[in-house]
Amino acid sequence: MMEAPISKGRGILLGKGEGVTSWVTSYTVTESLTFPSRLISYIMSIASGLEAWHGNLGTASRLLLYSSLVSSFAVTWSWSSGRLNRSTMKRYILVLLATLFTLFSLAPGQETSTSTTSASDSVYSIPPDADVGQPIIPNIVDPQAIDPQSVCPGYKASNVKTTSNGITADLTLAGDACNVYGTDIESLSLVVEYQAVDRLHVEILPRYIGAENHTWFILPEVLVPKPQVEGDCDGYASDSDLKFTWTNEPTFSFKVTRKSTNDVLFNTEGSKLVYENQFIEFGSSLPENYNLYGLGEVIHGFRLGNNLTRTFFAADVGDNIDANIYGNHPIYLDTRYFEVDEDTGAMTYSPNATDKSAKYKSYTHGVFQRNAHIQEVLLRESSITWRALGGAIDLYFYEGPTQDSITKAYQKSAIGLPAMQQYWTFGYHQCRWGYNNWTELQNVVDNFAKFEIPLETIWSDIDYMKAYRDFENDPVRYPYDEGAEFLSRLHENDQHYVPIIDSAIYAPDPTNASDAYPPFNRGLEKDAFLLNPNGSIYIGAVWPGYTVFPDWIGPIFNGTGTNEWWASEVAEYYSKIKLDGIWIDMSEVSSFCVGSCGSNELIYNPAHPPFELPGSPGNEVLHYPEGFNLTNATEAASASAALSSIAATATQAVPTSTTYLRTTPTPGVRNVNWPPYAINNFAGDLAVHAVSPNATHHGGILEYDVHNLYGHQILNATYHALLNILPTKRPFIIGRSQFAGSSKWAGHWGGDNYSKWAFMYFSIPQALSFSLFGFPMFGVDTCGFSDNSDMELCARWMQLSAFFPFYRNHNVLGAISQEPYVWEAVADASKVAMKIRYALLPYLYTTFYLSHSTGSTTMRALAWEFPDEPWLANADRQFLLGDAIMVTPCLVQGASTVDGVFPGVGSGTLWYDWYNQTAVTGVTAGQNVTIDAPLGHIPVYVRGGKVVPLQEPGLTTAAVRASPWSVLVALDKDGCANGGLYLDDGESLAPNATIWIDFNVHNSSLKATPKGGFVDTNALANVTIMGVQGAVSEVTLNGKAVPSNIWSSQESDTVLKITGLDSLTKGGAWEDEWTISWS
Repeated sequence: MMEAPISKGRGILLGKGEGVTSWVTSYTVTESLTFPSRLISYIMSIASGLEAWHGNLGTASRLLLYSSLVSSFAVTWSWSSGRLNRSTMKRYILVLLATLFTLFSLAPGQETSTSTTSASDSVYSIPPDADVGQPIIPNIVDPQAIDPQSVCPGYKASNVKTTSNGITADLTLAGDACNVYGTDIESLSLVVEYQAVDRLHVEILPRYIGAENHTWFILPEVLVPKPQVEGDCDGYASDSDLKFTWTNEPTFSFKVTRKSTNDVLFNTEGSKLVYENQFIEFGSSLPENYNLYGLGEVIHGFRLGNNLTRTFFAADVGDNIDANIYGNHPIYLDTRYFEVDEDTGAMTYSPNATDKSAKYKSYTHGVFQRNAHIQEVLLRESSITWRALGGAIDLYFYEGPTQDSITKAYQKSAIGLPAMQQYWTFGYHQCRWGYNNWTELQNVVDNFAKFEIPLETIWSDIDYMKAYRDFENDPVRYPYDEGAEFLSRLHENDQHYVPIIDSAIYAPDPTNASDAYPPFNRGLEKDAFLLNPNGSIYIGAVWPGYTVFPDWIGPIFNGTGTNEWWASEVAEYYSKIKLDGIWIDMSEVSSFCVGSCGSNELIYNPAHPPFELPGSPGNEVLHYPEGFNLTNATEAASASAALSSIAATATQAVPTSTTYLRTTPTPGVRNVNWPPYAINNFAGDLAVHAVSPNATHHGGILEYDVHNLYGHQILNATYHALLNILPTKRPFIIGRSQFAGSSKWAGHWGGDNYSKWAFMYFSIPQALSFSLFGFPMFGVDTCGFSDNSDMELCARWMQLSAFFPFYRNHNVLGAISQEPYVWEAVADASKVAMKIRYALLPYLYTTFYLSHSTGSTTMRALAWEFPDEPWLANADRQFLLGDAIMVTPCLVQGASTVDGVFPGVGSGTLWYDWYNQTAVTGVTAGQNVTIDAPLGHIPVYVRGGKVVPLQEPGLTTAAVRASPWSVLVALDKDGCANGGLYLDDGESLAPNATIWIDFNVHNSSLKATPKGGFVDTNALANVTIMGVQGAVSEVTLNGKAVPSNIWSSQESDTVLKITGLDSLTKGGAWEDEWTISWS
């Protein structure tokens, strides 16, 4: 779903945005529009609407309009003068009504859908300045900002005690309090504990915490579980490769060192610990040219670099590069490469490893800061600095030494393993903002079938809603009875339907009975909504107008009924629309105004958002991908001229000098709306385009303390709401805002990206980062969400996304259509990639199952699978799907080739071309190879030493599951390979039966060993073995010769192809163990 446009000047424009009535840490109520001015605004909006309608009339329509007006005047005068009798008058009225009906038929009017409503329609519009906050300058660019390290005293450790698995100590201010961005905490407690052999915990908390300040510092374990000590911990300290040391000189600091290499992993020496009630700072030195990954969510290259500030504050601001966006994952991995002396084995840190002939060894460790408060992480040339506006220092060091071991340990100890998805969710999904009725949806479904392009799931954006309200369909465009028929046809064809549900709930006009909205009333009865500090309902604004916001914290700590209410509403909606999953949006949580702007405004509901929707007059979608002018010169020139025209007529802001709001600490009191330390928030003021920090949850917890968990908790509630409906099925949820651990309940899509080549590239590092965060179910809006796509970009992107676990095309209202069948070349390219994807579904499902059960990754960086090749540290234009499939997409406009590396070749790894099944030769370690990639072709390679299970491609995943099996074997240099296959019923939360098939190739024999009770009756049809050396004279199945007419092998092509095995495996490919041998 598209975010609303906001000021990119961080709130520089001052306005009359209304705020919450309060007296201590709240927004001051500013002058709002008076009743007469609102009435004038309302009348003017009607007049503007009539003007726009008149402008759309053609010549014939205008003649009818004018003649109708003249006739009306003449008839009225004749009636009033007594010249017409009643029957004649009736006839004239009928004629006039018919004329008006014809007139409106000729006029190209608006759809009835509110999805196409513009501010010029005859509804009240929320003032644009309602979403303008105070002018805030981020601390990191503020020339007046105070450096805490220059004024704060640090701490001294005392009362140090050794425990069975660590130490405890008291920390006390080492001098006079600095109170630079809050009130200094004089006394702290330090806990250091080895929780497992590979995990070290370091926690620093205020020594005295009470009920009045508990949520300032403590992250409740019911929201984000806290890793615990595992088993008998007595030997952890001595057995661990991590060593903790500390010093009091000149003030308290600590180091974490890797024993085996003596490498210092984290070192706070040289900086002082700052710990205040609204500001915490600590940091570590980092080695030269370090390699850090993670710290999401951010649109950035995979390797973060040494000049980046990462802000942790969930925001609805679109996919802006380097900005804080939807989710927060405060974990990073640090990979260090060492050159190994081949004679002595000695290792030397290598910051610039360019010698491809040298031997290297890498070590990776992970650091998780368990803090959900607003944070900022500063990556600089030789250091990392953490700053937090609350919470605690709650660090977990994972020793690794590989990415795989860290990611698994992180998930198992801290955030939980990701939810298993239903099999059908790995099919292709189609969506757009702008499908206006069931008929349009059916047409899309039919077109996929017509062009023989796979379609698994059709989605609805907010178009289906009645006036943008959750849980209600538009009765004209999306009536329930027609929807039931549509869904019946869809489900009969083994296809699926997923609608969007937004995070805000419409608050109806209490003076208008026709505006009643039962979900709101039922929520009120359950105390389900966020409050103002004075106890009144907090009312912001989102798509339907003025809205309230479910309180997901109240049920946990104050026993309110939000979750019960939400589950009931989802169940009630499911009784009308048999959805197959839910798409949660706007969950940061977003609000289109500052403060409780709707507290006294509900009589103006339903209200239009404070901006024009995409495609509205003056806000036409006219941007195209880079290079569009080279391939579509005429259309590009037209779009450019239109943009220039809009820019020329736009109101230009008058430059003014800006006085920024800077606040100073008040002893013992927090300023949650404008903290003394200003983070680098993309929207500036924390309340802009978001629920205000002083919004209050039932029980008194402030939004400030739990803002980053809003999206996390709505996913939790939605997961259990779906289980309430279908207790035995795995819920399917895709959400926008998330936190560490949200993957237990949902997948994530990359948000509101752009139809640009740059954003197609960014989709890869974004996906790899979410692999680190334990989110294997990830994908992006293929072909781009915002702006217009074009044929070339969409063709390339449809092929790239075919290798992401979540595969969906989605674009914005007002943009050109971008379904793959719109362009013939895109349809052809999509079919090529989809054929590979659908054949690989068993492999993808198995790989995902391993992510779910062990914490391994589904999409993988080359550097993870080949950790001792430092030239891969920054490789994010290629990736692996599982451990066997490498994808090298073309990401450059106009290119017909792509450069790629073949990792591992220096140590003997083989790669086979997916298409011609021959090994790649003549390549050296780290060599950038130019690969042919004409439009419609995406280079895909199979890794030697792997066995890949396949099925026949189909138009639905159900068709694939019902097809015969194939096995693709890619032999390594020693003629060996292995792999696995996992099967279950594809939907059950706890399957009654499963099966795992082990594949092993050794000494020219492929052995399949099934274990488990799940029955699959599909026969084994084909086996292809790549890398066979020498001609084959005989093939056997379980010792019996296979007829020579169903296999072929030639010494020149090194490929053994065995077909027609289905006649020999009629009971099912995995009914029994089998062995295929060749000689």
